[in-house]
Amino acid sequence: MPVKDIIAELAKPDIPMLNSKLAGLSNLDLAELRLLERAWEAMTTERRLEIVTRLVDLAEDNFDLDYNSIFKGRLKDPDNRVRCAAIEGLWENEETSLIEPLISLLAHDPAEDVRSAAAKDLGKFALLAELEKVRPGLKDRIAGALLGAISDRNQPLEVKRRALESVAPLSLPQVREAIAQAYGSGNRLYKISAVFAMGKNCDPVWLPMLSKEMDSADSALRYEAATAAGDLGEKHAVPLLARLIDDPDLEVQLAAIKALGRIGAPEAKGSLEACRNDPNEAIREEAAAALDELAAGGDPLSF
Repeated sequence: MPVKDIIAELAKPDIPMLNSKLAGLSNLDLAELRLLERAWEAMTTERRLEIVTRLVDLAEDNFDLDYNSIFKGRLKDPDNRVRCAAIEGLWENEETSLIEPLISLLAHDPAEDVRSAAAKDLGKFALLAELEKVRPGLKDRIAGALLGAISDRNQPLEVKRRALESVAPLSLPQVREAIAQAYGSGNRLYKISAVFAMGKNCDPVWLPMLSKEMDSADSALRYEAATAAGDLGEKHAVPLLARLIDDPDLEVQLAAIKALGRIGAPEAKGSLEACRNDPNEAIREEAAAALDELAAGGDPLSF
């Protein structure tokens, strides 16, 4: 079916949207995008939301489908749900041209959920910046926007949390300070984000705090601490993680097993081997995957 006919049908709410037709919207050229823009203005809010949501799902299921040009245009949609869905659709897109629009949404969008989504999506660019895969000037812009959101008293906690988690890969003193302040804030959710950020920050200075949280009464903190320890890759965390294999919370157990697989070391292998006979199938499978990871690229001293 010609693209122009598919677009014409989109504006008619009485015509069902078939995935086979929506697939035809992949890789639109400039003329087709203009047709879509004109049709978009005539659509109801719910129709626009349904289209973007369906396109996000299709793109996740089929990597050959490219709706990036459509998602970019929806960042200015009047409805905050559509803007959020568009940001979700751009999750795999690493074009640096997205950085400024995301920064603008984080700073100025009236909807909290959009600002949170923008902060979260900037995380991939923070990581690219730390790996020196974007221009230094863009690194400064990303860091400034995310740290600015964290320090902005008018931003709600959810936005601050996403900004903290996203800025974490940057090895800057201001980032370490932001993580430390969130950790000591006294707010449980902010502390959870801080522990998550410690792992992404990849600085062994956080290991004492992670070790402490592995003994926390809060299972969410134990889970994040185990995951973060795996991100740090520090062998000193192996005995602590090995203890968490017997944690009363299954998710914490699985996080510890996965972290051990990432770290390696002989002690890690021994603990993982012991899990092969665990009565819980999820633990056996996670242990097998962790051992496979060790065999593929773990510490050579493990074998």
